[in-house]
Amino acid sequence: MIQRILSHKLKKAATQYPVVTLTGPRQSGKTTLVKILFPDYTYVSLENPDTRMFALDDPNGFLRQFSRGVILDEVQRAPDLFSYLQAIVDKDNQAGKFILTGSQNFLLIDRISQTLAGRTAVFHLLPFSQRELYGGVAYHPDNFPDISSGEGVGTELWPALITGFYPRIHDKGLEPREWLANYYQTYIERDVRSVINVGDLETFGRFIRFCAGRSGQLLNYSALAADCGISNMTVKRWISVLRASFIIALVRPHYGNFNKRLIKSPKLYFLDTGLLSFLLGIKSAEELRFSALRGAVFETFVFSELYKAFQNYGEVPEIWFWHDVKRHEVDFLLDRGSKTLPIEVKSGETLTPDSFRGLNYYRGLAGDMSDRPVLIYGGDDTYLRKGGQVLSWRKL
Repeated sequence: MIQRILSHKLKKAATQYPVVTLTGPRQSGKTTLVKILFPDYTYVSLENPDTRMFALDDPNGFLRQFSRGVILDEVQRAPDLFSYLQAIVDKDNQAGKFILTGSQNFLLIDRISQTLAGRTAVFHLLPFSQRELYGGVAYHPDNFPDISSGEGVGTELWPALITGFYPRIHDKGLEPREWLANYYQTYIERDVRSVINVGDLETFGRFIRFCAGRSGQLLNYSALAADCGISNMTVKRWISVLRASFIIALVRPHYGNFNKRLIKSPKLYFLDTGLLSFLLGIKSAEELRFSALRGAVFETFVFSELYKAFQNYGEVPEIWFWHDVKRHEVDFLLDRGSKTLPIEVKSGETLTPDSFRGLNYYRGLAGDMSDRPVLIYGGDDTYLRKGGQVLSWRKL
């Protein structure tokens, strides 16, 4: 069993809140994790039709059978339970009695905000981080980067990115492309059909692939709508579904007071490079290494690792980007209160002075508001140089 960084947060929350809620994409390891962390709890899956019928027909009777801790898996399948859970926890206020898991954040969070606000701690479990999967000490985003911490992971970059980080692929030694194809089809058939009324699944599938082609790019809703042959409102609704399903995330622009005209559109990123590569039609690590899309996939990898670093500590990801209308840009900014940490991403193994142009320009504008810049690249060496730090992808 690979140790999950989020474990200590979940265990601590179960001593403080009557309900602990764990969401995340399908197959991210939620059920496995809570079963290991709470071995004495009764486990109940609401995917089971008989169990779900009992919960829907007689919520009080269903919940009354549990006198001690219980794990309710895929709890969004019986949404009426939330009101009854509220009554129970308000009555006995027993810490950690209910552990809830679910794969559909759009349904869970809506119910929680209505009935369990203040009564539950909410966490999100994503696929493995690189440090979880390949070994390495977890880092808090406020301590990133620590160039002195260990040697970095000992794997190969492009095979790692095309495989992705979903636990089942690694636990069972499955062929990644075959598993990802099944995962994608299951997502379309189950989650999408259950949340939005998609009359043409082929159109939705085309939409996801067009989104994949834009990972790491500014999101232009009108252009995406035109490419897919759908309305702007439909694009925005479907983007919300992909975000709530933990398939993608949006990164907002950072507005520094630099007297510059700045881009206002968000950037779109997928949260797993294996799924992204599958949707892009990239079939092998060698193909990815020489693909024109390798830069976008590598930048997506860096983003996802930073994003997981926040989520694994139960925190909202404070990740931004900076881009002005004259095409000066910094890929990521980490918000550190009075300062920002600018991060540039380059997929190549060789760096040139031009690689630092965006960082140097931003730092010249930001002055004391900027921490020492970081450049993350596809090479193996990590070192300091004038004006910043060069960090190998192995250190993420």
